[in-house]
Amino acid sequence: MSGLVLKLSPKERILINGAVIENGDRRSRLAIMTPDANILRLRDAIHPEDAKTPVRRVCYAVQLVLSGDSPKDDVRTALLRNIEELSQVFVDPDSRKHLDIASHALVQDDHYRCLKALRCLLPREERLLAAGA
Repeated sequence: MSGLVLKLSPKERILINGAVIENGDRRSRLAIMTPDANILRLRDAIHPEDAKTPVRRVCYAVQLVLSGDSPKDDVRTALLRNIEELSQVFVDPDSRKHLDIASHALVQDDHYRCLKALRCLLPREERLLAAGA
């Protein structure tokens, strides 16, 4: 079987191509066969009121593309600029690797992979902000 396989907990919600889908009372497994489907686990979603830091704001903007609330062509340039700004702060090699993955994924319209790479920076951002306080 190819494609993305999602394992869902009871009552877990996901967003697929703009539609919210809720799992039933049992654990289940879904195989997503459409290669370019936009999928977001709602338990992993960043809510607008939580998008208060630079990385969270960029993640939230990518989520809006995945949810269909922002046209990808309208925000691509701004997102690339935001990722470039993040690269001015996250200068270690591992963070740079994630930022490179995010920017290449964005150029290829792979917003899920972009979001996944950016989310790796969230714990680092938290540590940087805690150290600066």
